[in-house]
Amino acid sequence: MNNLSKNIKHLRRLKKLTQEVLAEELSVTRSRISSYEENRSSPTIEFLIDFSTYFKIPIDIIIKNDLTKAKDVSFIEVGDKRVLFPITVDSDNENLIEVISSKASAGYLLGYDDPEYIEQLEKIKLPFLPTGKHRAFPIKGDSMLPMKDGSYVVAEFVENIKEAKSGLSYIVVTKDDGMTYKRLENQVEEKQTFLLKPDNPSYPPYEVPVSEVLELWKFTCSINTQEYEEHELKLSSIIQMFNGLGVELEALKKSLG
Repeated sequence: MNNLSKNIKHLRRLKKLTQEVLAEELSVTRSRISSYEENRSSPTIEFLIDFSTYFKIPIDIIIKNDLTKAKDVSFIEVGDKRVLFPITVDSDNENLIEVISSKASAGYLLGYDDPEYIEQLEKIKLPFLPTGKHRAFPIKGDSMLPMKDGSYVVAEFVENIKEAKSGLSYIVVTKDDGMTYKRLENQVEEKQTFLLKPDNPSYPPYEVPVSEVLELWKFTCSINTQEYEEHELKLSSIIQMFNGLGVELEALKKSLG
């Protein structure tokens, strides 16, 4: 239960709350908050439910994971309850991104909001990325040429999917179709739908109701694997490509500076 006491204190401080204020919000005494934070007693189930509801973070995440390295912007609300797992950082406090391998992508629809699934994914650091939560996703098929099957797209999580911008490319995760990469037209105001357009004219566009969209990730950059054969596209080689790109751009940035 060591994580739990640390997490209660850390989450309170992220919201810049005193023990007195948090106690008032949760209708408990300040001494109870202090006792939980100092690990002198274990929180009751009722308290954990109220604490989880207040911070909009699932109880199992609060109990099982060390959240003390998470920044204030790390917790992104989706709907009323679900949150994206906190941004992962390395020993230098640099943000890391998760790489969804082709093999892991098969289970993404079931594990996208499961901390244990996310924790076991390969992680890399790309120092040139803008602020925000990013993940690397594999591309399947040839609907978005010139990207080859097996290429990877690094994309930024979109907190409010209804504000998606028309004409840009997104990773779209839906209840029925799983994960796909398409150019998007925002039709929320008129139809409550997105029109997904493949760049390859051989494939027709199609509509997806906004209510079916679980996650939306906006394209940031990609690793195109056209020069590689399918048998060469192992996760280890993809990781090397990303890491190499990060090193090269970091060196370029320093030389220009």
